[in-house]
Amino acid sequence: MKAMRVAGLLTAAILAIFAILLIGQLWGEWMDWANFIKLTISLGVAVVAIGIIALIWREIVEEKELKKDNFID
Repeated sequence: MKAMRVAGLLTAAILAIFAILLIGQLWGEWMDWANFIKLTISLGVAVVAIGIIALIWREIVEEKELKKDNFID
């Protein structure tokens, strides 16, 4: 599915960026810890939201395909 591929790539990119930020924060303290925690929570919410939206989109597309092929009414 195209939606799942895009969601997977977005999630992987967010997680890779977060990993770099985490390593930088642990070794160099690039930003205040309060802001880092806020950023961590925001990125977590974004990853979960992207996953849920992709699953919903996939279900909608699969249902349309099944209706098109006359498997469901």
